[in-house]
Amino acid sequence: MAVMRSVMYIPGNNPKMVAKAPEIPADIITFDLEDAVPPAEKETARQIVRENLEYGAKGGAQVFVRINNWETGLTNDDLEAIVWPGLNGVTLAKTGCAADVQRLEWKLEELEMRRGIPVGTVKISMLLETAKGIAHAEECCLASKRNVNAIFGAVDYCRDMRVKITNEAVEQQYGRAKVGVACRAAGIVAIDAPFVDYANIPAFEKNVAEGKQMGYEGRMIIHPGQVEPSNRMYAPDPADVKWANDVVKVFEEEGLAKGKAAVSLNGKMVDTPVYLNAKDILASQAEIDAKTAGK
Repeated sequence: MAVMRSVMYIPGNNPKMVAKAPEIPADIITFDLEDAVPPAEKETARQIVRENLEYGAKGGAQVFVRINNWETGLTNDDLEAIVWPGLNGVTLAKTGCAADVQRLEWKLEELEMRRGIPVGTVKISMLLETAKGIAHAEECCLASKRNVNAIFGAVDYCRDMRVKITNEAVEQQYGRAKVGVACRAAGIVAIDAPFVDYANIPAFEKNVAEGKQMGYEGRMIIHPGQVEPSNRMYAPDPADVKWANDVVKVFEEEGLAKGKAAVSLNGKMVDTPVYLNAKDILASQAEIDAKTAGK
C-alpha cells in the first residue's frame, strides 16, 4: 500500500498554485475539479489539470484528481479530460453507494483501454461526506478492487446533518468512526477530514492524534502548513519503531525458533498479535523510508 499520510488539495483552475505542486512534500497531490472550482471555470480547470498530471508528480507525490459526483452531470466530462498517463487515481466526490463506485470503475476501464493505459492503473479514492455515503460506507469501500482509500468529508457531512462543525469534532464521531471501520474491513487506507481551522496547528495535531486512534492513516490537507505535521504524526513514532524491532527479534529468536507462541520482553508478554502489530509498524516505516529514498 502506498504511503498516504498527507493528501494536498490544489484548485485545478489556479495555475499559480498548480505550479507549486512539486514543491509541496505531500504524499498525494490532488488537483480539484469539484468544490474549489466555480461552474464557469470547470473546463479551464480540466485543461490545466490535463496538462500538469506528470508535472505534479515531479516532487515525488502520487497525482490524483477530485472529480464531480455523478448527480452533477459533470463526471464523464471530467474523466474524459483527465484520464491520461501520469494520473494515479481519481477521488469521487459525494460517493453515496456501491453503484457510484462501480460505474466509475467501468468508465475508468473503458478509458484505459481506449487510450492504451494498462487496465487497473487509475485507482479510486472515495469521499464519504453525506449521510447517504456514511450509511453505505462499507459497501462503497468494498465495491471495487481499484479502491485504495476513503476520505471522511466532515464539512459536507456536517452540512448534510444540519449541525455546526467544530474543532472538537464531537459532532463528527459517528461518521468518522464508521469510515475508519469500513476502510479497515476493505483493507484500504482511511484518510481523515480536512481541518478547516488551518492556522491552528496545535488544534490540528490534537485532532490528528484523535483520528489515529480511530484507524486513520492520513489526512486531507487544505493548506501547505498542515503537510509537515501530518507527515510527522502519521509516521510511526521512533520509539515505537525501536520497540517493534525488539519485539520481532525476540519473538522470532526466542519464540518461533523454539516452538513457542509467547515470550517475554521487558517484563511484558509478547504473543502473536503483539508480534503482528510490530510487523505492521515496521512495514509502515519501510514504506516511508522507501518513499524518502526515492525522492
